Amino acid sequence: MIARPGLLAALATVLDPELRRPITDLGMVESVEADDDGTVRVRILLTIAGCPLRGTISAEVEQAIQAVPGVTAVRVDLGVMTQEQREALKVKLRGAGGQRGNPFNAEGSLTRVYAIASGKGGVGKSSVTVNLAASMAAQGLRVGIVDADVHGFSVPGLMGIDQAPTRVDELILPPVAYGVKVISIGMFVGTNQPVAWRGPMLHRALEQFLTDVYFGDLDALFLDLPPGTGDVAISAAQLLPRSELIVVTTPQSAASNIAERAGALAAQTGQTVAGVIENMSAMVLPTGERFELFGTGGGEAVARRLGETLGVPVPLLGSVPLDVALREGGDAGLPVVLSPAGSPAGTELERIASQLAHRPRGLAGTRLTVSPR
Repeated sequence: MIARPGLLAALATVLDPELRRPITDLGMVESVEADDDGTVRVRILLTIAGCPLRGTISAEVEQAIQAVPGVTAVRVDLGVMTQEQREALKVKLRGAGGQRGNPFNAEGSLTRVYAIASGKGGVGKSSVTVNLAASMAAQGLRVGIVDADVHGFSVPGLMGIDQAPTRVDELILPPVAYGVKVISIGMFVGTNQPVAWRGPMLHRALEQFLTDVYFGDLDALFLDLPPGTGDVAISAAQLLPRSELIVVTTPQSAASNIAERAGALAAQTGQTVAGVIENMSAMVLPTGERFELFGTGGGEAVARRLGETLGVPVPLLGSVPLDVALREGGDAGLPVVLSPAGSPAGTELERIASQLAHRPRGLAGTRLTVSPR
């Protein structure tokens, strides 16, 4: 007879695809029974009836149980949680009462929040965002992305996401791609449907992304901001005052001059600037020659001038070369940092992501859960 503890241990290795926690911890395993002939029957409770990942969950449960010695066959039955069970799940995720709130503003939050900004569009800000996030996730960090560019959302396409978020009552579970939890207004509207919203609605959308979407405990959260210093950039500073700006520019002076304004906003909002990334830098030709299509020095100039404006050093985090592989990866929904072939742009973005992931974190102002004896 196959022991029940062994079966439960196998099921504990199955993570809910959206919550990224063991299904045994989430109350999703209603029953598991083994017959004398080695047949195991498992009943799994989905959060909602129309769960888009029911096939994934069923397949992973079957695979996990099949690996237990003595199992000859697996029968997976899928049910749906009752309202009471969903309420218990929300308490488990958000605590007693399930209060809504912005967890990234909570006292003691250790999530690093990076707001990716630019002075103008077309500098590759969104491509930089998804590649930094995917690279950090590949390093084992827990990462999320909020596509805050409501009017010009592009993150779902760059991440290859065509799945809508799952709703558990008022709780929104973001889709996961390459280990990154992602939310975007593009998941709620048609691909080519324009979003004609003004300031108050833009603020509310960003606020809802931060309060109603369950990201869980994250090491890093990336905000893909719209270009410029408009409503969303100001709302992001208000809702996430401890967020750090990363300014993306191209080497061209026409772009770098405008990019400086996006970083200088930090002087008014009280944010810090983590650094500058120069995108579309020199292309390395097959002959080894460097082709500087957009000129040189834009990133260094922005970092230097921002340092003078803010009164603190602002580093140039890196220069990402102009690379066809970066564009191809975006078109295919596969971040170039995950490409097995490797590329100049992917290598530089991985280096920048590693640099951000291993920045020292101070504990000033953080309440530690210790007390004297």
